[in-house]
Amino acid sequence: VQLQASGGGLVQAGGSLRLSCAASGNISSISSINLMAWYRQAPGKQRDVVARSWSSGRTMYADPVKGRFTISRDNAKNTVYLQVNILKPEDTGVYYCYAEIQYYGGRGYFSHWGKGTLVTVSS
Repeated sequence: VQLQASGGGLVQAGGSLRLSCAASGNISSISSINLMAWYRQAPGKQRDVVARSWSSGRTMYADPVKGRFTISRDNAKNTVYLQVNILKPEDTGVYYCYAEIQYYGGRGYFSHWGKGTLVTVSS
């Protein structure tokens, strides 16, 4: 199973984007997905968590994006979304999706990373 992120692009400050990340490959082997999340890596900086969504319905946001970003998921499609609004130049970076997946016949959850999608916010 692989994660494929999409939806990034160049946008002016104040604009919006909707990022998507879908699982692909042998998805019929997926038993459940607990945590789905988005991380961001700005140029020259470490990768930091932006938002998390658990299968329980609980969500968590990093302080810099609270009130502007919304994470959601479609469990039937094994997809997580990130609606990003009121974008700021400091939101620029590569956005990576992450998921913890349990497979049929397996024990525990396995970590998966998507390849990332670039968001560039111009001032």
